[in-house]
Amino acid sequence: MNPTSDATQRIARISAHLHPPNFQENYGLKKMGESSGFSRGNCRAKGGAPGFKVAILGAAGGIGQPLSMLMKMNPLVSVLHLYDVVNTPGVTSDISHMDTGAVVRGFLGQQQLEDALTGMDLVIIPAGVPRKPGMTRDDLFNINAGIVKTLCEGIAKCCPNAFVNLISNPVNSTVPIAAEVFKKAGTFDPKRLLGVTMLDVVRANTFVAEVLGLDPREVDVPVVGGHAGITILPLLSQVKPQCSFTPEEIDYLTARIQNGGTEVVEAKAGAGSATLSMAYAAVKFADACLRALRGDAGVIQCAFISSQVTELPFFASKVRLGRTGVEEIYPLGPLNEYERAGLEKAKKELASSIQKGISFIRK
Repeated sequence: MNPTSDATQRIARISAHLHPPNFQENYGLKKMGESSGFSRGNCRAKGGAPGFKVAILGAAGGIGQPLSMLMKMNPLVSVLHLYDVVNTPGVTSDISHMDTGAVVRGFLGQQQLEDALTGMDLVIIPAGVPRKPGMTRDDLFNINAGIVKTLCEGIAKCCPNAFVNLISNPVNSTVPIAAEVFKKAGTFDPKRLLGVTMLDVVRANTFVAEVLGLDPREVDVPVVGGHAGITILPLLSQVKPQCSFTPEEIDYLTARIQNGGTEVVEAKAGAGSATLSMAYAAVKFADACLRALRGDAGVIQCAFISSQVTELPFFASKVRLGRTGVEEIYPLGPLNEYERAGLEKAKKELASSIQKGISFIRK
């Protein structure tokens, strides 16, 4: 092949990766590609590797950036769409240089939200403002509730069958908000809307492993309820491998797991919240969803979902994921007296948070 022609073709490929269709048309890049036998239609930017199409909404934020990087590394991702209202071009350019199979495209501003969402298999939402010292998750409600509403309206229109992994806090309220938006649009599938509580599980596994002197990867702690303060209920009587704790250890572990987010916020002293560990946990959960979409058997994780495990309409517990979403919701199992008391406290606060989210849409 002529070296000049070969170089032109490579440039055309790169331009199709980095620039959306309007950008190409405005700057003549499409014509350059076509003159050398290439266009966006047959460029590898359609997705060169077999896999799934994933969108991250809030990709330029504190959670979104490491989350985007880690999802670019996931071999099950073929196309990765990065959306935010600011700074997406820089994040997209940076991450697109990674030599992994997923093709990265960036989308900036609400006018490009629909393009970012069209055809997606999985949508991950870390968008919103982070917690700062002294703030509770409920303090975030007024800002993040509106953001989640807008994004979910886009999902309902452009990819109603996608799995939705909702990270934006307060999850106890934003998941009900998303459900109400989807109900209004006539697209609600309770099996595909998943509040991400994986960070509570990750922390529980880590803290319990420290007490037991084990590798955290060998520990499994079910964490049920919700995703804020006392609504987070680690079931320490059901830890695997089977073990026992003193009353003091139970108090210490329960409090630390429930207040893990506050621990990080205070340690960062105003510089942010739990962004890196949250990104890790989100990718771990997203990978489980992608394996389920692929048809893998036995994909079991904790998630905050539409549920009948308790009298509440939403609750976090262990679920089995499959190609259609949540295929089985597991009961809580036997609880000891400490956990039963914790469950009652969790349900009382959780009921209020759920209703707050529902009322935000129905008002």
